[in-house]
Amino acid sequence: MEISATEFKAKCLALIDQVHSTGEPVLIRKRGKIVAKLLPENDPDDKPWLPLRGMGALREPFEPAISERDVEALR
Repeated sequence: MEISATEFKAKCLALIDQVHSTGEPVLIRKRGKIVAKLLPENDPDDKPWLPLRGMGALREPFEPAISERDVEALR
């Protein structure tokens, strides 16, 4: 659902109840551009980093971010 910011202001509490009951997000537009999104609690769109979970490499906590060889190459 998409609404204007003015309409959102007038119907804010009812829209919050609607999102809670239906789970459908509300996109809020101001001058034709989306400026905010009202999402239900625990919505997957609320945490865009979750698909990246487990893709990072584990490193030693005090290991340098770049190698000595890379430092020398920059000199």
